[in-house]
Amino acid sequence: MHFRKILYTALAGALSASSLSCTKLNEEFRGELEQGTSDVDAGGLLVTAYSSLNRPYQQEERWVMQEVSSDAAMAPTRGGDWDDNGMHRAIHLHTWTADNAYMNNTFVSLGTAMYNAANVLLYKPSPQQAAEARFLRALMMFDMLDLYGQVPIRDGASMEDFKIAPEVLAPEKAIDYMIKELNEIIATLPDKGPKEAFVANKNAARTLLMKIHLNKGAFMNRQNPTFAVEDMNQVVSLANEITNSGSYSVSASGKYFDNFAPDNDVKSTENIFTLYNENGVRGGNVDRTWNTIAHYNMSPGGWNGWCTLSDYYDKFSTTDERRGIYYEYDADTTSNKSKGYHRQNVGFFEGQQYNWTTNQPLNARNPSTAPLSFTREVTIRTSGATLETAGIRPMKYAFDYAVTGQRNNDWVVYRYSDVLLMKAEAILRGGTGTAGDALGLVNDIRAERGASLLPALTLDELLDERARELYWEGWRRQDLIRYGKFLTAWQEKPADPDPKTLVYPIPNPQKSVNPNLEQNPGY
Repeated sequence: MHFRKILYTALAGALSASSLSCTKLNEEFRGELEQGTSDVDAGGLLVTAYSSLNRPYQQEERWVMQEVSSDAAMAPTRGGDWDDNGMHRAIHLHTWTADNAYMNNTFVSLGTAMYNAANVLLYKPSPQQAAEARFLRALMMFDMLDLYGQVPIRDGASMEDFKIAPEVLAPEKAIDYMIKELNEIIATLPDKGPKEAFVANKNAARTLLMKIHLNKGAFMNRQNPTFAVEDMNQVVSLANEITNSGSYSVSASGKYFDNFAPDNDVKSTENIFTLYNENGVRGGNVDRTWNTIAHYNMSPGGWNGWCTLSDYYDKFSTTDERRGIYYEYDADTTSNKSKGYHRQNVGFFEGQQYNWTTNQPLNARNPSTAPLSFTREVTIRTSGATLETAGIRPMKYAFDYAVTGQRNNDWVVYRYSDVLLMKAEAILRGGTGTAGDALGLVNDIRAERGASLLPALTLDELLDERARELYWEGWRRQDLIRYGKFLTAWQEKPADPDPKTLVYPIPNPQKSVNPNLEQNPGY
């Protein structure tokens, strides 16, 4: 991580801007800038813009809305724990309202990140700094459009005068804006590979463009998505450019979890864009990947909350390393490694759990005589003997035992395997290539994951492969909408009676401060 320390130490002198709140725009700070401060460093503001992504992305707001609303994740109420006025249950059951806290918190976090990126452009950034800031703004615009179906954006006069309400872009205009922005900045963005994936780069912009073109038809008509051949060809062409850069390869067998390790900036061969985490320097909330799923008696103890569903877990074959393995990595300082216990430490935790110091079976907390054995069976309101143990627990980011405080795992936003799966999907939807080409892309990934090769590939099978490859990475809701399956019933969720849930409501507090926002139909 030596390069990372050099890069961010060089920018540290301007980090007074990092006092910007992650939950609201700091108008006092903005006011100071408007009073004529002449020594504001665009580099420091750019670091603030990057840091703004931590809260919505690192298994918090945006992540919850993308994963807990799907068949991949659930935050069950466990007696008096994890109730939170039912806001987690509402996300999974699709019974949310405009007053659900996730609606407003996510909207504000994305908007803050967009503003922080745009703010960089006001203070004489270098061409590369400006390109990075514009990428970050486009990234947040994409999420805003995906989640809420419209994009409020401060640009021009509204960046200078907060009395001017942000313009709100409808889907077509927002899509055109993002595509134009990204095409204009690609040449100026740096060439970075997996070791510097935390810097916005050419292939990150190409990946975002792929996602825009692939989801364009769904954004324009969520109930009946269409897939224009020219958009699918763009997806294929962009994927080829990423491949031809020579920067990436699918992780070798046994190395899938390198992409999420504490030193993934060194080990990963797939990571295209990540969020920076370094102990003692700066970072976000990657600890939540452990805390939200780990039982109190595990090491370290967590908050004993979230889980996946057995139907999702059953998509994996027993030989598929993505389902869970013992993963050996440098930051594991436990006896599980040093004494060779080699208990599973990543993937989906199901069944009896063990103490990684003594290798003895763990018990639950209440009652303390009950085995800590995570069950396949789980209800959205748990009770009785399995109150603490219901639900299979996914853990993708190997815990960084080597440090106290902020962990070093960089949060993965884009990976090369996602690029290949998007390319395969675009081919099946009419883009340049053959069904055999698409099958080959998927089987190349499966071969490295220890899964058997598929004899043929359908769109449904491809959706399942995306579920296996990208679980808990923040894409499941988007995928289900694109495939026309988000309204269907799954475990602990009946079929949606109203297609309004294909887009989230505009939070009530936001409508009151921006008259240009219109509530989405049905809310």
